[in-house]
Amino acid sequence: MTIDISELAERPSGGVLIENAAVVTVDDDLTLHDPGWVHVVDDHIEEVGGGEAPVEVRESAGRTIDGSGQAVMPGMVNGHTHLFQTFFRGQADDKPLLEWLRESIWPAAVHLDGESAYLAAMVGLVENLRTGATSVVDHQYVHVEEAIDDGVCRAADESGVRFLLARGWADRNYPAAMCEQADVVVERVRRVRERWHGHDDDRIRIELAPLIPWGCSNDAMATTVAEARSFGAGTHIHCAETKEEVDMSLDERGMRHVEWLDDIGLLGPDFQLAHSVWLDDTELDLIAKADATVVHCPVSNMYLASGVPRILDMRERGINVALASDGPGSNNRQDMFEVLKATVLLQKVHHLNAMALQPEDSLVMACRGGSHAIGLPDSIGVIEAGRKADLVMVDLESVFIAPVHRVVSALVFNAAPADITTVMVDGRIVIDNGEVTFVDEAELLAAARASAAEVFRRAGVSSRLTR
Repeated sequence: MTIDISELAERPSGGVLIENAAVVTVDDDLTLHDPGWVHVVDDHIEEVGGGEAPVEVRESAGRTIDGSGQAVMPGMVNGHTHLFQTFFRGQADDKPLLEWLRESIWPAAVHLDGESAYLAAMVGLVENLRTGATSVVDHQYVHVEEAIDDGVCRAADESGVRFLLARGWADRNYPAAMCEQADVVVERVRRVRERWHGHDDDRIRIELAPLIPWGCSNDAMATTVAEARSFGAGTHIHCAETKEEVDMSLDERGMRHVEWLDDIGLLGPDFQLAHSVWLDDTELDLIAKADATVVHCPVSNMYLASGVPRILDMRERGINVALASDGPGSNNRQDMFEVLKATVLLQKVHHLNAMALQPEDSLVMACRGGSHAIGLPDSIGVIEAGRKADLVMVDLESVFIAPVHRVVSALVFNAAPADITTVMVDGRIVIDNGEVTFVDEAELLAAARASAAEVFRRAGVSSRLTR
């Protein structure tokens, strides 16, 4: 399918004024302006304040949105997902991680191509935007065709999302069709980077993403991390997701995952460690010392019965924690509001402590923890003058939310994707009054269903789509 993205680039002359809303800034003081206003000009937040907007702002705005009964919050960062897995929802029920990979993911993933990857990504990005994620990190590790990376980035371009392609790879212990040697990875990522890195005023960026410790050799790790650092990019990797994987590392290397990264001299502040469930004290100390980021995926960890990460211990050590949905093959959705709630509840029940985490903690991890993880701590994650205009508006006047005593509590424990009215990325409105502005969703889903059915047909994998 083809999308005309000419409208995406248009921002109202004079900017957009959001007024009469509860403005959840997520700043250092967790300031709440209720009521408040936000003035957006071009791609950035020009001003924000409490009460009524100044007359000169109201008169200059090209468009005014009445936020009465709504909250405005920073767009969240979905710090780890796999967009191709929108085609794999429900294929992994009741399976632990490694069995899920062998039986549910690998057989069909090798039959993706550029167009199917584009459609899967577009569905996944619409889903992300509809759940309040204005920034998405896609750990994209299927490269049976070079066109796949291009298709995913094209979806990011057309959807208007802020996007970090974590270009995945494995050079051993993985299906042959999905393995790449380090020199091939570097050569291919340079081509992707040439076209997409920094595209649209840096809205789309590229980094490198070794898949899992047991799938990556020491030499290949050193090569790809050096390549990423050569152009100021980070490294994204699955880390200590399951106990079985840690045991594999101990058997082969005599070291746990983070110990291994430190031992080969690579661990640093540009590392994003997805999952990080099975870490010991030494590993936590190493992460804190390196100022690396942990990306917490609570719903996926519960879905695959992987375990409960030591989030409280991480926070006590000052480790930056971001939040993520993980791929829709092991969730089975990419709902950041669900992630907000699960993050708090999982720690409460695990520690049998109702005060273990508060809703403010979860919101800070999703916004500011995520912005730090993707290297944009001063650009997104907070509603304040000068930052990028990545904003989400949530209707608080529904039977599922109202009456609202505490806005942040309502956002974390009550709100759902259906309550989102407006989403703005880089000052562009991509969801307007509940409607996606850049694609016909019915047409997209029809094309995606047909494409998914063909992928599973080629793979010979039983699916309701192919029956």
